[in-house]
Amino acid sequence: MSRERGEKHKTIFLIEDNKADIRLIQEALKNSSVPHKVVISRDGINAMAYLRQEGEYANAPRPDLILLDLNLPKKDGREVLAEIKTDPALKRIPVVVLTTSKNEDDIIDCYNLHVNCYITKSRNLNQLFQIVKSIEEFWFCTVTLPLE
Repeated sequence: MSRERGEKHKTIFLIEDNKADIRLIQEALKNSSVPHKVVISRDGINAMAYLRQEGEYANAPRPDLILLDLNLPKKDGREVLAEIKTDPALKRIPVVVLTTSKNEDDIIDCYNLHVNCYITKSRNLNQLFQIVKSIEEFWFCTVTLPLE
């Protein structure tokens, strides 16, 4: 029997190198009303291997949402975003850039690369929690996404 859209656990793919930000985002998602699993990658090369289900990630679940930092080691977030949005197998996965950068060039570049939305991280804990909760509610409760 196939599962309905809302019944399956959602996979959130967090591509972030900052350990403190990873912990905070996980904490913000802890009391989520949406059943989910957070998968973490700390660099761009590893993230693309996961998304393409290469090597050790051959059986990795397809993410329902990608939270992407721009400033990553090995391959930066802009390169990761460009690869995701030009890959026919990945381009429909929603990508939310969640970064500290308020640089107008970064914002323009990301939208030119077809990011679904660009959000600047707050250093205020309560605001960051609210941002993460808003992302979750919008992408998992409000928006209708394709099954695959």
